[in-house]
Amino acid sequence: MPDSFPRKADDKVISGTFSAPLLEMRGVGLGSDGRRIIGGIDLKLAEGQRTVIMGANGSGKTMLLRLIHGLESPDEGNVLWRGQQLERFARDRQALVFQKPVMLRRTVIANIEFALSARGITGREKKRRALDALEMAHLSHLGLKPARLLSGGEQQRVAVARAIACAPEILLLDEPSASLDPASTALIEELIGQAHRRGVTIILVTHDIGQARRIADRVVFLHAGSVAEDGPASQVLEAPRSDAVKAWISGRLYFDPPQKNDT
Repeated sequence: MPDSFPRKADDKVISGTFSAPLLEMRGVGLGSDGRRIIGGIDLKLAEGQRTVIMGANGSGKTMLLRLIHGLESPDEGNVLWRGQQLERFARDRQALVFQKPVMLRRTVIANIEFALSARGITGREKKRRALDALEMAHLSHLGLKPARLLSGGEQQRVAVARAIACAPEILLLDEPSASLDPASTALIEELIGQAHRRGVTIILVTHDIGQARRIADRVVFLHAGSVAEDGPASQVLEAPRSDAVKAWISGRLYFDPPQKNDT
């Protein structure tokens, strides 16, 4: 990836005609203490696409992001980047924004510059990107303020802008607007939209069906660590086929049917 912001995506990407998979998961599974967290995940994530991952608490959404980003290694199956095994160089082409923003004990602009330095970006280019990121997030007036003194919404905007400044090919976001007010949520979504228009592939975890409708090209719905439904956002959110998604959208409690006892 060149040391500059991604260029604006071409019309084919924006309109929904996507290229071959940027990242692929083949039969991915992961367990802990004898319990399956993720199992049998087969996904192809297309370049330029906005994929929203949904599901109840404990369904495996955050773990799926961690597997995509290489923070966890699967017990079974493979995670592939452009057809090759996911390695460090590929992880460096991604950026992950956590639900709770992580701010260093330094100014807002220094937080952004630190992330850029970690990617090997120095000098004038580092300063230019940091200033651009502040402007993008409408935080230029707070650049010299200690980052930990910002409000929660402001800190999350710094975290998203910092990630975009690193020019990732994939931007992963784990409920970036959880617990934020509508105004702060709108600003976060504006940042995500700017990243997408620059050609960045978006993978977003959210519980907010309104946010999914505003952002998603595609929805992947997880239930009990597996994909319950995967398809165009309009189809999954408006005319779901799986019982798990139907129950979730209608606000009903849903549990797997009890397994038959063969004894």
